[in-house]
Amino acid sequence: MSTFKDLGVEKPYVKRLLELGIETPTQIQEAVIPLLLQNKMDLVGLAQTGTGKTAAFGLPLLHHIDPKLDHVQGLIIAPTRELVQQIQKQLFKFTKHVKDKIFVEGVYGGEKMDIQMRNLNRTTHIVVATPGRLLDLIERAAVDISKVNTLVLDEADEMLSMGFKEDLTNILKFNTGNRHTWLFSATMPDEIKQIINNYMAKDAVRIEVNKNALVNENISHHYIPTTIKEKLSTIMRLLDKRPEDRGVIFCRTKAGTNALAKELKHEGFAVDALEGDMQQKERDKVMRAFKNQSLQVLVSTDVSARGIDVNNLAFVIHHQLPDHLDYYTHRSGRTARAGKTGQSIALIIPGEMQKIIDIQKELGITFKEMRL
Repeated sequence: MSTFKDLGVEKPYVKRLLELGIETPTQIQEAVIPLLLQNKMDLVGLAQTGTGKTAAFGLPLLHHIDPKLDHVQGLIIAPTRELVQQIQKQLFKFTKHVKDKIFVEGVYGGEKMDIQMRNLNRTTHIVVATPGRLLDLIERAAVDISKVNTLVLDEADEMLSMGFKEDLTNILKFNTGNRHTWLFSATMPDEIKQIINNYMAKDAVRIEVNKNALVNENISHHYIPTTIKEKLSTIMRLLDKRPEDRGVIFCRTKAGTNALAKELKHEGFAVDALEGDMQQKERDKVMRAFKNQSLQVLVSTDVSARGIDVNNLAFVIHHQLPDHLDYYTHRSGRTARAGKTGQSIALIIPGEMQKIIDIQKELGITFKEMRL
């Protein structure tokens, strides 16, 4: 078993990791940290959500920052405000014992632009950003990314599925000759391959962990045969059996999300909805309540759940199976994070067994029938 010191991570960071209870590198960290510490390469990292990617790219990026230079040297782009905040927070934690301070700024939609512009006026070494807000700030000349030498694209497949392709393409056109690009993704759709071909070096190193496991192997997969009428009572029985457990219920539509959350609230469950039409303030309020555990369950659409990273989620429930296979991977990846185990439970109505068979075949997983 390697240690972070074995991987080449410097003493102040190793000390801090131990204080944070991070002793043993995960597979993706072990594979990419020694390579990225050299920083002389473009890299594509394929790994599931919850496998420790932030430290995998964050630690090498921090090593490459020269604190004596006051311009932006590193840029991390992530799909959601939550993920940006989380990455920023983690990088800040890692630098506690570093002698020369490294300044990290997070920028994302839903916050006042002038506050973010003011923050960027201070010395900033690393910017963590959502694509849309970053472009707004570039257009206003509030941030200069022309001297960035390391660009990280985190959860790249999620960014594309959320409609950020054009924004990403515009950002990728900046300073192409001077930078190295590190792209991390859970899946490899054609649009990602396009980005790799167009904007990354031909000899980009490709690292894939758990090659055969498209889905985190710590997740067990189950299905419960039910009917449309009985779905609500099935979910209530599931939640009754797990009074201490926390999880996410996925619905396909915003209307379905709100209706189910309302019904479960009415039955006395500590749940709330998360969907795309919510104001950022409401979304933050719901996420705060979920993180501080006053909510047991979130009912969410696929896109709204992107970037949710809450440890110790015991289960996800699929109110309906998703239309896209990638979505099943992303949904189930909300549980069993950071080495924990979790359950992915699909409610299926008559005629949907074929979908289960298809998912098993495509993802190389096995579903077991769950009896309540």
